[in-house]
Amino acid sequence: MHCSLSITISRWALDCLRYAIEAFPGFRVVGRRFVTALPGLLLVALIFFGIRAGIFTAVESASMAVCYALIVTRLIYRQLSWRDFAQTMAHAARTTGMILFVIASAGCFGWLLAYLQVPSAAVDALTQITHDKNLLLLLMVFALLVIGTFMDLAPMIIICTPIFLPVVKAFGVDPVHFGVILILNAGIGLNTPPVGSVQFVACAIGRISIGESMRTIWPFYGASVAVLLLVTYVPGLSLWLPRLFH
Repeated sequence: MHCSLSITISRWALDCLRYAIEAFPGFRVVGRRFVTALPGLLLVALIFFGIRAGIFTAVESASMAVCYALIVTRLIYRQLSWRDFAQTMAHAARTTGMILFVIASAGCFGWLLAYLQVPSAAVDALTQITHDKNLLLLLMVFALLVIGTFMDLAPMIIICTPIFLPVVKAFGVDPVHFGVILILNAGIGLNTPPVGSVQFVACAIGRISIGESMRTIWPFYGASVAVLLLVTYVPGLSLWLPRLFH
């Protein structure tokens, strides 16, 4: 067992060492590269300040980002040919179609779970198992992690919030604290098969399989679960900022 774990860690370390490494080129070169990359970096500022200023919505910001990226790559960097543009559009259409299919399937599955009252039955089972707050939180986190593997973010929030929130409030859990726990669970679920829509997007962009992705990102799952448990059992991490405004 120890030998197998050592081999696995060694392979992961070798994967990390495959990334390119170079000596520090100097501040002048870094500054020159920053100026060269500045038009592309302004894309983030366009999205952020455009939404914050109310100029366009989050959905409209995606269209603005695409238009800006086309202008920058075509007129400033001059690296986008018409052939590359056609291939990019075809790849985007395939990726978007796959994502929409996953989201539609997740929405149908979420409706089926709500219709069959599966989350309500899960909560009833949790309250019958224990009345201890810490154990209940642990069971709730486990249930949300399982639900997140089959349900997309929006259906999970809409369905699970009115079901779990009264239960945790009865045990003295702050609603803001519960909201952070729910979002962290949903975020992990978005990267967990079989309905991990974020992982599907990443694999489609990187052109790798889900299996190849799972073999390399398992340490990040461990870190995510560790943060989730820490936030769950240390409410101050979630509530210190809201308490400053009371």
